[in-house]
Parts: sequence; C-alpha cells; structure tokens
Amino acid sequence: MRLVRIDKALNEYGIIEGDKVIALGSEGFYSYNLEEVKLLPPCLPTKAICVGLNYRDHIEEMGDKEPEEPTLFIKPSTAVIGPDDFIVIPKMSERVDYEGELAVVIGKRAKNVSLKDALDYVLGYTIANDVTARDLQAKDGQWTRAKSFDTFLPIGPWIVTDLDPSSLDITTYVNGEVKQKSNTRHLIFGVPRLVSFISHIMTLNPGDVILTGTPSGVGPLKHGDTVTIEIEGIGKLTNRVK
Repeated sequence: MRLVRIDKALNEYGIIEGDKVIALGSEGFYSYNLEEVKLLPPCLPTKAICVGLNYRDHIEEMGDKEPEEPTLFIKPSTAVIGPDDFIVIPKMSERVDYEGELAVVIGKRAKNVSLKDALDYVLGYTIANDVTARDLQAKDGQWTRAKSFDTFLPIGPWIVTDLDPSSLDITTYVNGEVKQKSNTRHLIFGVPRLVSFISHIMTLNPGDVILTGTPSGVGPLKHGDTVTIEIEGIGKLTNRVK
C-alpha cells in the first residue's frame, strides 16, 4: 500500500491505486488523478532522528571509524519539504551536499521497544534527502546547524507499507547523473536495531522518521540542480535547488 498526503482541501491523506489517489475528506471519499494533485510530505514528524556513518563505504569516504553503536543526530520538523519543493542553499554556506537515504516512518508510539518487536512499530518506508551544509559541519564540529536549515529534509513521495527494508537498491542522481549507488544490505545497523536502540533513548511518536544513513558518493549541490533519489520498491523523490 502507498500512503500519501495531497494538497486538496484540508491536506487530505490518501491511498494510491494505479494512477488514482483515493483520499479521505471530511465528508467522504474522493478520487483524484495522481497527475493533478500536489504531493505533500507523506507524514508530519515531530522529529527526524538521523543515523550518521551507517554505510562502511561512506565511513571510508569521510575518513571516520566504524561506530560501535549508531551515531545519532536530529533534524527539526521545520526542515521538512515534499516532492518537487525547492531545496534552498543558505547564504552562510558555501558547500551544500545531497545524501540519499531510506527513511523509516513510525506508526505507533514506541518506547523501550525490543529488537524482536521493533518492526511492529513501523508504519512503512519513504525516501529522504539528508541535505547538509558540509562546510558548516566541519567548522562547528557538531552537526546541528549544518543539518537543520529550512528545506534540508525532503521526504516522499509516499509511504510504502508492505516492504522488506533489508535489501533495497538506492541510487542518487544529480541532473540525471548517478552520484550514489548502493543497497540497504550494506547498512551496519539495520532497521530493527535502529528502532529499538532509538526507542530506548527517546519516545518515537507516530509520524516520526528515522533516516538510516547514506552510502558513499555524497557531493555538492548548486543553484539550478535537480536531485533525484530512487529506492527500489518505493519510487523516486525529486527536488530542485535554488
């Protein structure tokens, strides 16, 4: 099942069936052609919990050591944008990078969840771009400023509920050229471990997202670029840069 939010009336939630969106409005069900609706971010997270250094090739690329436990940081809800929205390069940064990632969407309140039960708390999966001001990340030492600018968290285009996240191809394109290409089987910490681990630190609310990390090949974006992230079984998330 593919779940969406669309810009119709009161930002309705819907289910995609073929080339139609079946939306639930305040007075019943409505059907729209997919091509005639604007897709919004498919969920409204109270927070995005992100995992750094979770692909070995990216660790080598960044010159870091493999972590013993997941390395976490948070992006604010104000960074979230949807498909086809603009990523805005902030004036205070001279190097803004793309980072294509699989995102886990939480379906129910999760606290102190066991590894065995972790996937029971997952609603589904979507695509995310962990946009990063790389120069500010290096300058600050910690990552909050570099990760938190408005528009620095594109997610979408929808949530896929019936998906095994353990072996999915992930590819990032900039202006049609392949920049990242990997598979989620190369994750150091898989989805169940991440959900369980994070839930022992903070409560995960319905709609919160976990970004699982990015593979090697991260690189800069510039004004006028188009970045597309494709994940097997989900689809494509495209955003332009200004």
